Amino acid sequence: MTVLDSRPGPPFGPESRGPIDVLSPGSGRTMSTVEDLGAGRGPSWLDKWLGKNLGQVVAWRRQIHANPELSRNEHNTTKFLFRELANAGLRPRVLPGGTGLICEVGSGSRCVALRADIDALPLTEDTGLPFASTVPGVSHACGHDAHTTVLLGTALALASADSLPGRVRLIFQPAEEVMPGGALDVLAAGGLDGVERIFGLHCAPRLQVGKLGTRIGAITSASDLLEIRLTSPGGHTSRPHLTADLVHGLGTLITRLPELLTRRVDPRSGTVLVWGAVHAGDAANAIPQDGLLRGTLRTGDRDTWAELEPVVRELVGALLGPLGIGFDLLHRRGVPPVVNDRESTRLLRTATQTALGEDAITGTEQSSGGEDFAWYLEHVPGSFARLGVWSGQGPQKDLHQPTFDLDERALPVGIRILTQAALDTLQS
Repeated sequence: MTVLDSRPGPPFGPESRGPIDVLSPGSGRTMSTVEDLGAGRGPSWLDKWLGKNLGQVVAWRRQIHANPELSRNEHNTTKFLFRELANAGLRPRVLPGGTGLICEVGSGSRCVALRADIDALPLTEDTGLPFASTVPGVSHACGHDAHTTVLLGTALALASADSLPGRVRLIFQPAEEVMPGGALDVLAAGGLDGVERIFGLHCAPRLQVGKLGTRIGAITSASDLLEIRLTSPGGHTSRPHLTADLVHGLGTLITRLPELLTRRVDPRSGTVLVWGAVHAGDAANAIPQDGLLRGTLRTGDRDTWAELEPVVRELVGALLGPLGIGFDLLHRRGVPPVVNDRESTRLLRTATQTALGEDAITGTEQSSGGEDFAWYLEHVPGSFARLGVWSGQGPQKDLHQPTFDLDERALPVGIRILTQAALDTLQS
């Protein structure tokens, strides 16, 4: 275990600027009363904690947002979280890699886990916020600052309770934005040992604040990386019959491989291959000796994902063989689909209804994006849901865009949902 300084002190990086109110972007609305957060639906100690600490919760989010760190380099974020948890009397444990940590609240034989991801994206922010990223080329454009803040708030709110019906394990996971993902680091460190269920939330910019999008079964897709390197003797473009036309081979793969896959896999699986990069040659009159093709291969079906690699390799060989072009295929498997367990999803829905009311629950579609929360669900049942972060006014700013921002009223909503889900699961 890495030992970090747990002495009281200010959060990392520059202090948050501006008043600490829960703001609704675009509307100018400020919501700071506990009543606006659905008071009285959950435990009274949670109302009390939020009423006292809501401003601090927003300050945490802005502090993390202003100081983003890339995958496996979340050292200052980890120190900040360690300090806040330790100051609350908890005993966080840093993961062996030095970033990310695990912490438990409560006691007893039963244990439920809650997870948040803490890393940022290699993307320049363009929001104009007074607490915008201070790190060039890095930003929290996927909402992980909110995920982290919600879980930190949940941890400290649970710690304020006189007693809990069991143990709640808080997983602050590094490296979600890289494949195969930091969830494997958590699993290797025993992060799910003794856990019976796990829950997680992700910001949803197309859902309004106060809504939770849930789904039984697959909610995300598997996501793999394909890299195909082609080789040829090269030659003059006036005599393609005397060599192997590598550029023609690239074009064949670009157009035919996605097409052929639609005839080799179940169309209901949502399998899609999209190219993102192609490189070959410089001269207009010379056939190059090597070329490179990169893309992503996604599928919404767990069984299809397990069978894709040999199918892709066979098809590439069949397309390039008649052209005499050599190839080296790197099929880098990413993450499987996130497949939500029926009972865990029922528990999460019931908890949300208890915390926020019947109208808070809505359905959600399966995304073609990948999420390494899937690795946890390979080991224990659980459910992953979409937390509404849109103010209801103005444009819906999508994830992984430089302009992405969220309505901070979603922070206490997330805390209420995760807290209630943990309590309900331990009492079920």
